[in-house]
Amino acid sequence: MKIIQLKITLKDVKPPVWRRVLVRDDITFYKLHRIIQHAMGWFESHLYEFRLGEMIIGEKDDVWDFYDRYEVKSAKRIKLSSMNFAPKDKFRYVYDFGDNWRHDIVVEKVLDPEEGVKYPVCIGGKRNCPPEDVGGPWGYEDFLEAIQDPQHPEHESMLEWVGGSFDPEEFSIDEVNDMLKMIK
Repeated sequence: MKIIQLKITLKDVKPPVWRRVLVRDDITFYKLHRIIQHAMGWFESHLYEFRLGEMIIGEKDDVWDFYDRYEVKSAKRIKLSSMNFAPKDKFRYVYDFGDNWRHDIVVEKVLDPEEGVKYPVCIGGKRNCPPEDVGGPWGYEDFLEAIQDPQHPEHESMLEWVGGSFDPEEFSIDEVNDMLKMIK
């Protein structure tokens, strides 16, 4: 078993939202999906896929008929180790096909496991993840504009929708690691 250091960057959001995580290479892509969800702050409420070149790894869903046109390999059956990842390898993770949250994933390092470390673990990151169902990168821009301007017609409703407050700069590595500990 090896440890893979991944940098996961949310695309089309400025300034960038990213996380750096260490994961075991003997996990499935389904488990990687769950790790990304917890690390970024998503809630596993929508479909997802990984794109490695021409290969699509995800979970087939009858509602999304476009999958009939593509071969989708089961995320629950394919392990990261089968990809023989090396530093600088890149692939894409897409979450919520309606909002189309695209993430670039870069393999930064392949390491030996450290004694006493429980994986996965987040070792870095920046900025708060956009709220679930905010409408993708463009909806997120509108959301930020509304919550930052008390004169905006949707200011109050957006703040209420998000639970009272939202700080786009907030990031806590300790909170992310607490969330990652919940993954079985």
